Amino acid sequence: MQSKNKSKTIKNLVTSEKSSLHPRNPHRFRYDFKQLIIACPDLSPFVSVNQYNSETIDFVNPEAVKMLNKAILKHFYHINLWDIPKNYLCPPIPGRADYIHYIADLLASCNNETIPKGKTVKILDIGVGANCIYPIIGTQAYDWQFLGSDIDSIAIKSAQNIISANKVLTGKIDCRLQTSTSNIFKGILSPDEIFDVSICNPPFHSSSEEATAGTQRKNKNLGLKDTNKLNFGGQNTELWCEGGEESFVRKIVLESKTIAKQCFWFTSLIAKKEHLPSIYHALRQAKATEVRTIEMAQGQKVSRIIAWTFLNPEQQKEWQEKRW
Repeated sequence: MQSKNKSKTIKNLVTSEKSSLHPRNPHRFRYDFKQLIIACPDLSPFVSVNQYNSETIDFVNPEAVKMLNKAILKHFYHINLWDIPKNYLCPPIPGRADYIHYIADLLASCNNETIPKGKTVKILDIGVGANCIYPIIGTQAYDWQFLGSDIDSIAIKSAQNIISANKVLTGKIDCRLQTSTSNIFKGILSPDEIFDVSICNPPFHSSSEEATAGTQRKNKNLGLKDTNKLNFGGQNTELWCEGGEESFVRKIVLESKTIAKQCFWFTSLIAKKEHLPSIYHALRQAKATEVRTIEMAQGQKVSRIIAWTFLNPEQQKEWQEKRW
């Protein structure tokens, strides 16, 4: 009987693992709410037991989602103070962590399968946002240095507040305001700055109307009465831009050619696979020397990272030997 119960316990542990997430992602398993509440007691009022006798939160409640993020960031990443302005994007951390860990693998593939760590590795986060999530994860997981850019001055100020409030982030993250909505890199980088990777989670929708319709469709499927409610929040610049994801990434591709030798790998998340042919075409026109597509999955959601470089094999080797 004891052996049977033990087998059942092991099975439950296995099935609770989110095997679609990256193997190094610390969020592969169900949230341990007891540990999270120890880290952040303010999470406790938002935790309840569901019909399956498991502890959870109401994921359609923006305050509950925000408090969960605070607890996760404190427990896993040693971030004692984290907050964002009202109605700004409160991102699901497991998926954000996946991007960072796959970027680490990308760098390792050019470094004898060893992940380069420490302050010599510099990452550019295009659209750092008010939440500063990617730099937080990257600095704590691999001790990388980050530069975050954004066209929203409130987002930049929020990110800077998070950095200054946490000693573990001091001296590891810089933030710069992009004053031109037409440019990605121009106006942000000086000619002598070098980055190992640029990352981007581009605006998904092509218009405010499309973003609103997407929110309404999602909430209707969840059975919510308020179909306009944004449980993860998001400002216009975070949710949509003219031409949407496809246009934004094509702009990155076009402008990346102008700083081809300043960055080893340029990358971006791509949510819709139907956008890939157009982006591949843009990369051929830009004459990228190598293009990679990295598949990612979080539960039923499937996305991918597209990565490209203008460095030839000899230049890649030289970069690796000098910097890592």
